[in-house]
Amino acid sequence: MKNIAVLGSTGSIGTQTLDIVRRHPERFAVRLLSAGRRVDDLIVQAREFRPSMVIIADESLYPRLRDALQPLGIETAAGASALADAMDRDDFSMVVTATVGYSGLAPTIRAIKAGKDIALANKETLVVAGELVTNLLKESASKVYPVDSEHSAIYQCLRGEDIDAVERLIITASGGPFRELPADRLADVTVSDALRHPNWSMGAKITIDSATMLNKAFEIIEAHWLFGVAPERIAAMVHPQSIVHSMVEFVDGGVKAQLGVPDMRLPISYALGETARMYLPGRLTLEQYASMTFEKPDTERFPCLALAHRCLERGGNMACVVNAANEVAVAAFLAGKLKFVDIYPLLERTIGRVEFIAAPDYGQLVATNDEARAVASDFVEAYVRGAK
Repeated sequence: MKNIAVLGSTGSIGTQTLDIVRRHPERFAVRLLSAGRRVDDLIVQAREFRPSMVIIADESLYPRLRDALQPLGIETAAGASALADAMDRDDFSMVVTATVGYSGLAPTIRAIKAGKDIALANKETLVVAGELVTNLLKESASKVYPVDSEHSAIYQCLRGEDIDAVERLIITASGGPFRELPADRLADVTVSDALRHPNWSMGAKITIDSATMLNKAFEIIEAHWLFGVAPERIAAMVHPQSIVHSMVEFVDGGVKAQLGVPDMRLPISYALGETARMYLPGRLTLEQYASMTFEKPDTERFPCLALAHRCLERGGNMACVVNAANEVAVAAFLAGKLKFVDIYPLLERTIGRVEFIAAPDYGQLVATNDEARAVASDFVEAYVRGAK
């Protein structure tokens, strides 16, 4: 029996994680649940799984959570500090970090310092603070098991292999909803257009990142820190069918790939089981795919992808700036304040305005995040005023 904490339990990864727990109650028990704002969903989950503790990030929603769960004897708390502090508890050994964006960084760091294993679905943790987290892992008993389908695929392909024999890591991308849309039509796409992913069912933030292909840039950065492979040996490749989740090319010319249906339950279960394979429904029937195609990504139409290697080459706090600006830009786009084609220029302008720090510590990363958000927000408001 493995006791786990699920951070971001009401989101896409969180709910699928709980589905796996539901299917394998003899293997897993949930001791802590947390969510951002979906307090009613969180209460329903808590009533089913009966964790020791439940935390809501939005402190204004705490009274509703407390009043609903107090009769069940479940401990409750609210706020980012409470979530980070909860990582020191001794009633769970693995943390599933399924929160969205920068909010996953602080609790993940605390969990690593506490020696907890990490099932990592929050890519921003390594995007923002890859070097810092990597150094912490060297001093901790923690192990990181990747949950992103692409990184799980690479992790599976590398099992039993010598990392020095790796020629390239090839991260596949669906290409998003605008893969074939001419560049001159991108200015007119709507939020609903961008949220219409061809293969995956995901939250709004990551779906927009998929449409801009910034999620692939982040995955390249994350792969560098996860696997210790040089940036120039990590590439993205468009695979519209989303059946090959990623590949590893070796020095002898051989290529290993992990294939599966576009369903996150497989990589989640692989991480929860620490590479043990558990039964899941749903099978890949290759006969249904008469052909599978691969193509180079178009960085002219999707310039966000090129930010991956720029961030890795420059290092420092640049990726932190990009992540913070992107969170602001995506929220503004979803709110109708920006056009889709305004997202990348806003990132570039924010990069140019925020102070570069070559070797930031945690406090400087926090300050960078705050500064970049403020700068990006000012740009959004200036755009809104100009549009009016």
